[in-house]
Amino acid sequence: MKQIYMDHHATTPLEPAVLDAMMPYLTNEFGNPSSNIHDYGHHARQAVDKARVSTAALIGAGKPDEIIFTSGATEADNLALKGVAAVHRSRTKKNIITTAIEHKAILDTAARLEKEGVEIRFARVDAAGRVDIEDLAGQIDSDTILISVQAANSEIGTLQPLREIGTVARAKGVPFHTDAVQALGRMEIDIERDNIDMLSISAHKMYGPKGVGALYLRRGIKLIPLIDGGGHERGLRSGTLNVPGIVGLGKAAELARENLNAEAEHCLQLRDRLARGIESRISDVCLNGHPQQRLPNNLNYTFSGVDGESLILMCRGFALSASSACTSDSVTVSYVLRAIGLSANQAKSSIRIGLGKGNTMEQVDLLVDQLEVCVKTLRR
Repeated sequence: MKQIYMDHHATTPLEPAVLDAMMPYLTNEFGNPSSNIHDYGHHARQAVDKARVSTAALIGAGKPDEIIFTSGATEADNLALKGVAAVHRSRTKKNIITTAIEHKAILDTAARLEKEGVEIRFARVDAAGRVDIEDLAGQIDSDTILISVQAANSEIGTLQPLREIGTVARAKGVPFHTDAVQALGRMEIDIERDNIDMLSISAHKMYGPKGVGALYLRRGIKLIPLIDGGGHERGLRSGTLNVPGIVGLGKAAELARENLNAEAEHCLQLRDRLARGIESRISDVCLNGHPQQRLPNNLNYTFSGVDGESLILMCRGFALSASSACTSDSVTVSYVLRAIGLSANQAKSSIRIGLGKGNTMEQVDLLVDQLEVCVKTLRR
């Protein structure tokens, strides 16, 4: 039996319209956009330019050339943090402010920079995973070179107060970066309204292809590139452009912008129905993350007395998750859940449900039925 997919935080299925947009550039339109003297290269360049406009429009960026295409959000995160740190390499004192519940692409990059002499400061988050603005502001000083706080958490779905963070950062003259991978296509993000200077994007989290993403980089923010060789992407990301992937990202961004409200409302209805079912039919469950300020497609529950991975394995008809899909194949306790105050046992008893536009009310009801049976069985 084919599983019902409810792990949309890990990845999303490729939208048919996105595949259709990519196909010409996987077949006959195979030109290199840097060789635009002839028609093959010219057509590829036009396709890349169009994708850049669509990607910029999704986040309210008025200058498409502020979009730097990358291999994904992990590379974009690395470019943002390491690029800023490299600009300030000669400074003896420098610090970056982030949180303990960021994606590993941020935390592991920060750990690397710490070994190279950058002080990493962690702004406090509350039991729901929301950053403490006063604590964050209080940690900024003359040596702060960057603030990086995700837009939405990939495990517990909590939304961060981007506008407040951006306002504080702008007032202090510190660049503000956000990993917006989980938020894009599910909530509106406007880089001007929210005073965002850098923003990481991934195509495969919004029904686009894997292996392509982007970094929004506001003009005037200086970075040292990670990759040299050819000076592509404003000299910040050398290498022949992945034209089919970039076209797919552009189409996915276009569709995400057009369908934002409809998809968010659809997922919200599914999420609320699922939450009501779980909480009314299964005892000793606890919702992790903020009850209101959360992604419309996310639920993360602790089922007391149950091993989360065992519960997922027993729910054979559904593709669910115990934590982020981006922390390798090893079984570990969720650092996000531990950071918001859960014990190791509580964290191990938690699962994440990521809904998508292909899910239905009937599937939600089926999941509630199966969870009820499986939890009772495991507790016995």
